[in-house]
Amino acid sequence: MAKSLKWLTHADLAIKKTPTVSREEYLDHMTFRRNERPLFTEIFGPMVGLKEEWLAQGATPEELDFSAFRYRCEARGGVPVNTGRLGGFTPEVLEETDEVIISRDEYGRTMKMNKGVATLPLPLDHPVKTMDDWLKIKPWYEFSEARFGADWERVAREHRAAGRVVTVSIPGGFDEPRQLMGEAALCMAYYDDPELIHDMLTTMGETAFRVLERVSAAVQVDLLFVHEDMAGKSGPLVGPKQVRDFIKPYYRRVWDMLAERGARLFDQDSDGNMESVIPAFLEAGVNCMHPMEPAAGMDIVKIRKQYGTRLAFYGGIDKHVLRRSKAEIVAELAYKIPPMLATGGCVLALDHRIPNGTPLENYRFYVAKVWEMIGG
Repeated sequence: MAKSLKWLTHADLAIKKTPTVSREEYLDHMTFRRNERPLFTEIFGPMVGLKEEWLAQGATPEELDFSAFRYRCEARGGVPVNTGRLGGFTPEVLEETDEVIISRDEYGRTMKMNKGVATLPLPLDHPVKTMDDWLKIKPWYEFSEARFGADWERVAREHRAAGRVVTVSIPGGFDEPRQLMGEAALCMAYYDDPELIHDMLTTMGETAFRVLERVSAAVQVDLLFVHEDMAGKSGPLVGPKQVRDFIKPYYRRVWDMLAERGARLFDQDSDGNMESVIPAFLEAGVNCMHPMEPAAGMDIVKIRKQYGTRLAFYGGIDKHVLRRSKAEIVAELAYKIPPMLATGGCVLALDHRIPNGTPLENYRFYVAKVWEMIGG
């Protein structure tokens, strides 16, 4: 299968968008200060294999890189500093066949990727099982001057001058320990070895604080981003208690400092159903979430009614509906777009990558219909 595919990697699947929304308008819209015009974007782009399908259906080069489609979105500018892992192993390929690649990654994990199906490999093992294991790699997460890119301040100021949303990030309070331990071991450690998890997050939090304290002293930071991916269809892998006991102190150490200096959005990325932990994450400072997966039960109309202006989001439109009839596409948009137009605080978008089997004609119809419904 992989041999017949032309576009296999994340870079191959990258999409081109032309930002037309100013920094000020985006931040005001997403913090419910003004709601003048709706926002619309494509967050992730196509799944592996979809470009080949669309090419066979007559897609133009501009449709394949998505520059043919009109969105209304902001430009973001990341500050080139590192708040997460700094150091590790040299990646190497251990074995490669027509179907899979077995490699060793920067964490020292053995990784397996199925060609033509995924763009991200899955770990077969993890480096941390005990406190001693963690202490060996703890220096990867401690502060050093090497965390600042040579031109970080110039780049940050250029983003600000160009009207981009100045963006920084921190390691996930769940995601980074999961990378080190694996999901099952991490979830057990909350009960069996809490000191280990507290030490991880205290170390990461101190480093993130020191790096971003310097950044925010030099330039206005607008948005703090964190990647978690901690939930499936049935709910999150941790409950509100774990969020409040372990993740909240880590988040708040960084966010409170940035918010005091004018940062306005704390954006969390997690697939799956996050409903049961939304209140705990709001307490932790999060005020924006994506991609709000309908297939996992995330209903942005319901969530907006429940949390009002406390929670902004982007995504929320069912990607799977694009593989169905045009009438079903219209019904999905008719249910979700009007409440979002009325309230603001939302960037309309599909909830994840566009799935294989989505007809090009349906995607064209979807984009056109969104514009028709939001007023051209």
